[in-house]
Amino acid sequence: MLLTLAVSGYRSLRDLVVPLDRLTVVTGPNGSGKSSFYRALRLLADTAQGRVIASLAREGGLGSTLWAGPETVSRAMKAGRVPVQGTVRRERVGLKLGFAAEDYGYAIDLGLPVAAASLFDRDPEIKAEAVWAGEVLSRRTQFAGRRGPGVEVLTESGKRDMVITSLAPFDSMMTHAADPRSAPELLQLRERMRRWRFYDHLRSDPGAPARLPQIGTRTPILASDGADLAAAVQTIAEIGDREGFAAAVDDAFPGSRLGVSGDDGLFEVEMHQPGLLRPLRAAELSDGTLRYLMLVAALSSPRPPELLILNEPETSLHPDLLAPLARLILAAAGRSQMIVVSHAPPLVSALADSGVGSLLALEKRLGETIIPGTDRPRWTWPAR
Repeated sequence: MLLTLAVSGYRSLRDLVVPLDRLTVVTGPNGSGKSSFYRALRLLADTAQGRVIASLAREGGLGSTLWAGPETVSRAMKAGRVPVQGTVRRERVGLKLGFAAEDYGYAIDLGLPVAAASLFDRDPEIKAEAVWAGEVLSRRTQFAGRRGPGVEVLTESGKRDMVITSLAPFDSMMTHAADPRSAPELLQLRERMRRWRFYDHLRSDPGAPARLPQIGTRTPILASDGADLAAAVQTIAEIGDREGFAAAVDDAFPGSRLGVSGDDGLFEVEMHQPGLLRPLRAAELSDGTLRYLMLVAALSSPRPPELLILNEPETSLHPDLLAPLARLILAAAGRSQMIVVSHAPPLVSALADSGVGSLLALEKRLGETIIPGTDRPRWTWPAR
């Protein structure tokens, strides 16, 4: 289980180190930094996929995502005695992301590139990375590290060997140094991060793929946009918790059940409802109903991930569906660690009042996202 998330220099997250629980609910008013919190988690996952720089480019590049305020905010600034203003910079400019789990931790430091004659001179460079054992990075706990182009790993004999000396500044050691012989722990951590699952864009619009018949193959993991809903539902029916899935549907839509029709390999969801003489096809369902069914399929996966992140799952849902959604999330938290980002008070209250997990209520002061009343875990960034 992830115990700590750390973000520095990313949008409004100037210096955020927060504890994570089995179920962590992140909430706050508009503009408080919820989206930045979620995107920071996605960037961490993209590191394991080798696409963190491309993901930053889609956000406008490193310059657009860096913290725009002063390097430090003094007490006088916070009290309003002096205006917020910049000072002489003491630290290097960087965007840092990291986490610590019960067994391993990882951190990456992205900085501005050295001036070079290249059209790619706006791409950020990976300045440092580290993987360590336990909750806190130190020289004693680190077993893989990258500074500049060199990657060093701790061998079985206790020595530190340089396994790569010319790693490109746009390549991560997570994708280029993970080796089953020289760095098996790094390989294991990378594969675990690749299995993190994010749901923030389940499509339910009139042109959504889930509304159309789709070629079906066994689908233990619902796609991020919900396109393969029918195949995922049929997979749950055959190898998953069929009764639990049916109960979750009935909890939200009493007396209803979900089925899948197949014609020449094309799968389509059908919803049977009380009082109707025929089932409703996916194209006939309301946006909220279809989206809820996709959430049920996502959270009932026969292969639950170690970490599952939902961003504003309440979107398009009728208020009456928020209580069943809370029960669905709480049940899924028994199988996966979950992070739920939401601004729906009924959903947040239902999850927070359950006694399962913890609540992070974000606020913004002087442009910076903070979490009052939350103890900051111990944290150390890798040196460049």
